[in-house]
Amino acid sequence: MRLSRFDATRLNAAPRCRAKSKRSGQPCRGPAVRGRRTGLMHGGLGSGAPSGKRSGNYRHGGCTNEGLALMRDLNMLGRLLKKLSH
Repeated sequence: MRLSRFDATRLNAAPRCRAKSKRSGQPCRGPAVRGRRTGLMHGGLGSGAPSGKRSGNYRHGGCTNEGLALMRDLNMLGRLLKKLSH
């Protein structure tokens, strides 16, 4: 039955977001995301930056010690090949 999905007593009994306002100190009255303390507006699931390569803070590893050592070795081999060809 469709009406039971929007039952006001069940919706009002849902856990509430525990975020507090900086100005008034009052708690947020929105529903919390399942398994979280906060709602969607205060850091619940689906908020924030994407993960992995789509993130703006993604690091590719090219500037690590291992990556820099690999580039040094490749450059040295390239210089040796250039000397051998002349």
